[in-house]
Amino acid sequence: MHSDTFARYAASNVPRYTSYPTAPAFSPEVGEDAYRTWLASLDGGADASVYIHVPFCRAMCLYCGCHTTVTRREEPVERYLAALALEIDLVRAATPAPPRIGHLHFGGGSPTLIPPVRMIELVAQLRRCFGFAPDAEIAIEVDPRTLTEEMASALGTCGFTRASIGVQSFDPIVQRAIRRVQSFETTATAVRWLRGAGIERVNVDLIYGLPHQTVSACAETVEQSLEVRPDRFAVFGYAHVPDFKPHQRKLDPASLPDFAARLEQAAAIGEALRRAGYLEIGLDHFARPDDPLAEALRTGTLRRNFQGYTTDTAETLIGLGASSISRTKQGFVQNAVLISEYLKHVAKGRLPVARGYALTEEDTIRAAIIERIMCHRRVDLAGECARFGWDPDRVTDQDAIDTLVADGLVRKCGSVIEVTEPAHSLVRWVAAAFDGQLAHHRQRYSRAV
Repeated sequence: MHSDTFARYAASNVPRYTSYPTAPAFSPEVGEDAYRTWLASLDGGADASVYIHVPFCRAMCLYCGCHTTVTRREEPVERYLAALALEIDLVRAATPAPPRIGHLHFGGGSPTLIPPVRMIELVAQLRRCFGFAPDAEIAIEVDPRTLTEEMASALGTCGFTRASIGVQSFDPIVQRAIRRVQSFETTATAVRWLRGAGIERVNVDLIYGLPHQTVSACAETVEQSLEVRPDRFAVFGYAHVPDFKPHQRKLDPASLPDFAARLEQAAAIGEALRRAGYLEIGLDHFARPDDPLAEALRTGTLRRNFQGYTTDTAETLIGLGASSISRTKQGFVQNAVLISEYLKHVAKGRLPVARGYALTEEDTIRAAIIERIMCHRRVDLAGECARFGWDPDRVTDQDAIDTLVADGLVRKCGSVIEVTEPAHSLVRWVAAAFDGQLAHHRQRYSRAV
């Protein structure tokens, strides 16, 4: 593939495809009534996953693109936890029988700022309301700067099995620029506390493309991170979207690495992790060969959802908390993003849905094709469409595929489309060829690399 061609695709905006259709397609026309109907249709004991959003941090990291707010006080967190408990009861009352939970994930924000005793109470309530599989994965995102040994112990008591550690970069120059000063020692201590509490599986999150970041600093951050023996790495490119995230305006655009430097940084991180024995999983994840993600990749069962790559095969995802997104076989709903609105809805005994999307059969087929491409970099269009009794031509833009072939992104053999090795990091572009709604929302997405 010609370097100019690669650069043209890599600099373009495309979705991350953690869902299809993507969130910009959601509408207020699909709301609480639809969600209640969908929950009521769940089979007794249906497999499901739960995601809980905790939208609070002690300080705002300037690179952050999450829905979160800064608080130094405990009162806002306690009000939110009380509403969360009510929402859990509302969802359980809307289902005909307790769903069977195989994956529970706490995200944020910084969910480990919940007081330890309140975390124990919250997980106990979840266990009362839902049936948990004996081997359920219970995961949480951790900010080492605010984690306490008491909280790590509480997580062990609750039965957490995995923790994702936010690192981003260990370069002190970068840390000061993004207002996230976090030493390696602080990080290593957090990992030691977590593993001491019985949470053996640890992930590390890294970011490239940050202010003042260099290739050598990226490589050094990987080397330091390897000292805590992570099971997985998630490696993301910084998305500078100050129009959507005003706090990013505090970053000097001139300090951001240019496009060529971003590519070098991503390549350096990937090479360092492969050299250390990690397998590349999909677009931006790396895992040890004995990790469940690696096994799912080998067996063709790897999935992708709002938390990224996963072994979760459940059709139903129950999102709890402000801004959380839920998924059933009928469609998606998203809770109110503003905490004040979320609290208001729940206080009235309402499921706090703000908008959603009802899936069509065509959406379901396109979603299946896109997920195969994102997870395995190849798809048999005829085989995938045959599961739904559809003609592949109905969801294939042949001109777009021909362009991808001519540009060297994919090779085509019969009905099989496969991403070429030089284009692995451009897999989002290949998936986009099957996105029937991309033209309406392209400006909302980040760069492909």
